[in-house]
Amino acid sequence: MCNYYQFNMTKNIALLASGSGSNAENIINFFAENTNFRFPLIISNKKEAFVHQRAEKLNTPSFTFSREEFFDGEKIISLLNKYKIDYIVLAGFLLKIPQVLIDAFPQKIINIHPALLPKFGGKGMYGMHVHQAVADAQETESGITIHYVNAHYDEGNIIFQAKFPVLPSDTAETIADKVHILEYDHFPKIIAEIWGK
Repeated sequence: MCNYYQFNMTKNIALLASGSGSNAENIINFFAENTNFRFPLIISNKKEAFVHQRAEKLNTPSFTFSREEFFDGEKIISLLNKYKIDYIVLAGFLLKIPQVLIDAFPQKIINIHPALLPKFGGKGMYGMHVHQAVADAQETESGITIHYVNAHYDEGNIIFQAKFPVLPSDTAETIADKVHILEYDHFPKIIAEIWGK
């Protein structure tokens, strides 16, 4: 039996980002020559976020939803359906994902967290807040965690982790630099691995 449809159906993936969008851009560029993955749109909760400029450069439509619209879910789900979205990737997206969206995309939303969960997760633990907490705790290692999204911050099932040693001389800034290297290297590969089957 031919497995053409199993292995060659294009997956449409929405990217959600609140800030710079460097991970979103890295992911889109990684899959530029791969016709099995498409990234038809980027969604943000901030009109001024730099991710919109990256989206324009990448010829990718980008949209902004208010906090109220996002938690209501109706408009965003309508947009995702319009673009025939199969999966959602949170690439530096800071709002908690509402249950209505989780129900619409069960086990189809993943997030990347800049630490080794379950440590340094939860509300308010994002970006430099995480790296400063790691430095203040004098941790000997940190890294990234890619996980499925559920109704609680950073508590979904873990898909993948990568680590690096934290040196006594490391600061929040140098920890952030090391985390970014792991993010750019591993996040696209994990997307390909879990949804490329």
